Amino acid sequence: MNTMAAMAKNQFHKSIEDISDQELYYLLLDLIKDKSKGLATNHSKKKLYYVSAEFLIGKLLVNNLLNLGIYDQVEEELQAHGRSLTEVEQAEKEPSLGNGGLGRLASCFLDSIASLGMNGDGIGLNYHFGLFRQFFDNNQQTAKPDDWLGGRTWLNRTETTFTVPFKNGPVSSTLYEIDIIGFKRGERNRLRLFDLDTVNSDLIQWGTIQFDKKNIPENLTLFLYPDDSDHAGRMLRIYQQYFMVSNAAQLIIREALDRGSNLHDLADYAVIQINDTHPSFIIPELIRLLTEDHDFTFEEAVAVVRQVVAFTNHTILSEALEKWPLTDIEAVQPEIANIICRLDRMIKEDFPDNHAVEIIDGSNTVHMASIAIHFGFSTNGVARLHSQILVNSELKAFADIYPEKFSNKTNGITFRRWIMAANPRLAHLIDQSIGDQWHQGISDLSGLSKEKDNKEFINQLAQIKQANKERLAEHLRVSKRIEIKPDSIIDVQIKRIHEYKRQQMLALYIIYKYFDIKNGNRPQTPITILFGGKAAPAYTIAQDIIHLILTLSALIKEDPEVAPYLQVEFVSNYNVTEAEYLIPAADISEQISLASKEASGTGNMKFMLNGALTICTLDGANVEIAERVGEDNIYTFGKSSDEIIDLYANNAYNPQDYYNRPAIKPLVDFIVSSDMIRLGHESQLRRLYEDIKSKDYFMAMIDLEEYIALKDKVYQDYEDQEAWLDKVLVNISEAGYFSSDRTILEYNEGIWHLEVADPE
Repeated sequence: MNTMAAMAKNQFHKSIEDISDQELYYLLLDLIKDKSKGLATNHSKKKLYYVSAEFLIGKLLVNNLLNLGIYDQVEEELQAHGRSLTEVEQAEKEPSLGNGGLGRLASCFLDSIASLGMNGDGIGLNYHFGLFRQFFDNNQQTAKPDDWLGGRTWLNRTETTFTVPFKNGPVSSTLYEIDIIGFKRGERNRLRLFDLDTVNSDLIQWGTIQFDKKNIPENLTLFLYPDDSDHAGRMLRIYQQYFMVSNAAQLIIREALDRGSNLHDLADYAVIQINDTHPSFIIPELIRLLTEDHDFTFEEAVAVVRQVVAFTNHTILSEALEKWPLTDIEAVQPEIANIICRLDRMIKEDFPDNHAVEIIDGSNTVHMASIAIHFGFSTNGVARLHSQILVNSELKAFADIYPEKFSNKTNGITFRRWIMAANPRLAHLIDQSIGDQWHQGISDLSGLSKEKDNKEFINQLAQIKQANKERLAEHLRVSKRIEIKPDSIIDVQIKRIHEYKRQQMLALYIIYKYFDIKNGNRPQTPITILFGGKAAPAYTIAQDIIHLILTLSALIKEDPEVAPYLQVEFVSNYNVTEAEYLIPAADISEQISLASKEASGTGNMKFMLNGALTICTLDGANVEIAERVGEDNIYTFGKSSDEIIDLYANNAYNPQDYYNRPAIKPLVDFIVSSDMIRLGHESQLRRLYEDIKSKDYFMAMIDLEEYIALKDKVYQDYEDQEAWLDKVLVNISEAGYFSSDRTILEYNEGIWHLEVADPE
């Protein structure tokens, strides 16, 4: 009797044919966990600790089967019993531990760190309900708790516990772990998530994400990024961040001591990469622990920490560089506030009158990025343009005094998740053409360029895209009750909802296209435009943008002149699972942020790898994608980052100048037309209308006319499928650079200096 059949008999007293998909999923969960326990953990002297508020890991079943090297074996056994791995995967809940690109990048990095044989763990928090589960009601976003912890999960509870000393009384943590399996290496690392046993979901008001924000022992890990529109919410975020880093710092010190460190040589045993500003409190917390528990002088502790902590900056938006009132930090942990004051005095003594680099400003506000840059040894951006902007503009004052600390590490994605798991047909086709060396390490896909004149290969490429469209259509029909045409052009924008991502600009194009079709200009191939993304509950304009898109969707559906040619849908509760359907099916990738505002993006890389063509501003990593594929294989538009930075610097953008243009005014005015108000909510539509018309802080109108003309060209180009598929092939063949394996090797060479183990 084979393994899974025996497990089914032993655990459920049934055959594989007779157990449910849920029971079969639990069998595979147990099988993988058992095999994972037998894998070695890396015992190299120096270890990486990747500390992040988010890890958007996605479902793990298929990824773990691939990395263990047993995917084909399991699939064959299931098929022999009339079962489908795809159906079993539907029973798996997606861990709700992240929201967007920050968390997905962290997860790609963990996969690459393990797969490249480096000793490195992720550290974060075990959020019980994640961000929220998104639903649409009455053309508006509603938010409910995302209860992903019900039933059996990938989490392993450990005996490790630490005491975290809040001012209002200590709390005791519990450490949970998820194994991160290296690809066919026989090794594993871990994602280590701290929690409180006292957390109480009964605090949540039924059917909402509202809860008592002041009851810290019972609410601390309920939600990721709790609503910070009030003081209690902002305080809760500080509590969360300090809880995360206090546990992380205690774990790091304990493990370093266990491996032989005397802590004065901590940099030989540990390197800490903090993912954005959320974990910056780890710097004063390490100093606190070294001075209070290990007899270091303050100066000795600072010197050690400065050799251990590295900072990744993910944003150019000043409002996203976290700042906290010193009094709020004092209310959470007074000694941390005292240490921050001492660090601030050190900086002010070293750099008198340089207010741009101070830690505590004249308003008694603590700048977390300033702590990370001054008292870490490395600061990196995540795309070449982003890093240039940091050095030349946003963080210039720091780069001028610490030029040696600044570097660029362009983001990447794990191909094992984003093509081998998400698009196995395409992965198999690539294997047939160039072999499987691209699965790990430096993923060189350039050999695919030899297939340019191979009609059979190009036809298979087209067939795979069509099969993925049909798969997406079936998924949306079953899971979202959305019917789309799989023979239409699939045009996708999936990102968190934020004005600088410019979902509103695509909405204005939809209004233009609605008018155009009503005027008799019918597209040769129907167009399906799909959105996905969540708006923070306190972000009013983002909520209004969702409302605008949903209202436009409803208007188009009821118009018999337009509906056969244009469809607009918002895919609710966008997450990794939805992305794994949307990205392989997409023909067009929307990367339309305001130039100079998107740090990198990784969705652009996933779409490119899966054969979508990009329409984009030259922002973030789009610049590097454009350089690699060439101007004939990407669609770029819009003002340059230098032009936008100059407009901001001189306060020279006047939205009225653009609103009053004949090509733009009717589109913006349509937002508050009687047709829209009939289907939507006038107050929301009017608020968004007034914001675009009179503020337009992220300049949706400045590039709108060029965007409209280019989008029409993209749709027209699609009709020449031979030329289109040539562009698709170029994009896939040039995607190899954007592997997270390459990114991690660059981090290691330039920052971490870990030992890389040879594969078994």
